[in-house]
Amino acid sequence: MQNLRIKQLDKRDLGTILKWAANEGWNPGSDDAEAFYSADTSGFFGYFDGDRPISFISGVKYGKDFGFVGLYICDPELRGKGYGKLVWDHCIKSLHGRTMGLDGVIEQQDNYARSGFETAYRHIRYAGISAVTSTDDKRIKRIDESTLPSLIEYDHKFFPPQRTSFLTKWLDPASQHRSTFCYTEDGAVKGYGTIRTGHDAYRVGPLFADDERIADSLFQALIGTVHGKEVHLDLPEPNAHALSLAEQYQMEPVFETARMYKGTAPTFPLGNIYGVTTLELG
Repeated sequence: MQNLRIKQLDKRDLGTILKWAANEGWNPGSDDAEAFYSADTSGFFGYFDGDRPISFISGVKYGKDFGFVGLYICDPELRGKGYGKLVWDHCIKSLHGRTMGLDGVIEQQDNYARSGFETAYRHIRYAGISAVTSTDDKRIKRIDESTLPSLIEYDHKFFPPQRTSFLTKWLDPASQHRSTFCYTEDGAVKGYGTIRTGHDAYRVGPLFADDERIADSLFQALIGTVHGKEVHLDLPEPNAHALSLAEQYQMEPVFETARMYKGTAPTFPLGNIYGVTTLELG
């Protein structure tokens, strides 16, 4: 290798990262790149030998005080040679001075701990085949453009750092790969959720709700759009109601990560988070 360099990635490069993520079994969404890139256009890095990618990582900045690390992948043929650590160090330097979060796979958690990250709780991925066809709750509607401002405001309860640019793309009502429903009562949003096409299965995320009854109705609406298909839900283990919801629909745990932070961990109402938005960007 003679022409080694780290470079900031553009949106086209994200397609390659997501292919690598699919090969790792992480089941990225079919059109995640657009929304991911909109979150922070300066937050994606790659280590290259000429035009050959060796390793990737994202370090997305939210507001002035928070960053999230994800999509940390090295070419399987080149692992164990320190190439991943080089792009890791570059990413962490780009987030200096911020609290940093990540979702660490089991194999990497000790490495993250040595870099100063501490485990807060686990995310568990549940998988199952949707046997639901719809929901009869009239308070649940598909979103449209007029709904977005109130959803973005509601989302702020569950992800305090500002992420308007990301959500505008993530919740785009015109998307052919996503469906988002919200629950409103007396004119107020009390829950919402998104389901999107994934590489191996449909993925629900986020799923936020004021209580378990609303979460259940939203989940029915979401998985009802993909009746008979496999669905993945990444939920925080401390939320016992979220675990019960997944088990109620005959879903089983298939994967886990540790939510870890370096710095002062942000406060989230985990009891109202029934599905994390993404394991890649928080």
